[in-house]
Amino acid sequence: MLKVGLTGGIASGKSAIAGIFVSLGAYLLKADELAHELMLPGKPVYAEVVRTFGRGILHADERINRPKLAQLAFGDAAHPPRIQELNSIVHPAVLRAQEDWMEGIGRNHPSAIAMVEAALILEAKAEYQFDRLIVVTCSAEQRIQRMAKRHGISPEAAKREIERRMAAQLSDEEKIKAADYVIDNSGTLENSRERALEIFAELHREAQSLAN
Repeated sequence: MLKVGLTGGIASGKSAIAGIFVSLGAYLLKADELAHELMLPGKPVYAEVVRTFGRGILHADERINRPKLAQLAFGDAAHPPRIQELNSIVHPAVLRAQEDWMEGIGRNHPSAIAMVEAALILEAKAEYQFDRLIVVTCSAEQRIQRMAKRHGISPEAAKREIERRMAAQLSDEEKIKAADYVIDNSGTLENSRERALEIFAELHREAQSLAN
């Protein structure tokens, strides 16, 4: 079984690329969805996040209001960012769960490609978990367009939000230095798919050799 990390900056199109790899036969875990699950009421991560950030981040039904939490975590002009506090709570639990998931895939499918899509693999210093790392990049213009479309906001608002969030992330240039493979997702999805096909063929061969 081959462990593969898929990462990239905000609005680079990681999920679209992950979907291509799934269509080719990779198993996928989305770290963001895993973090959501770990922050549900009753989970240890939930209790620690609420203790740290206060009950003001909760909906009436006790679930965490993620936009409110993000506002506190990333900060604004009047409040310093607290993203490191949040990451110190969430990341260790996510990394443990990721490792358990990959080990389970390996037991049941020895020649599989187990892929984790996560924005902060390098920031969390979690690259050690993976045999190969794929970095998805795109142009600044594409990033803004995707962010605006995703959230139904103006390009100006999207640009501000991207800058706010990317202040807590490594630059694309730094991520590329750590990558085994890079997919430039600035063009059409078909172009990205062609690159993903090339990468998948190499990953598949490596996964097969590890299983034999």
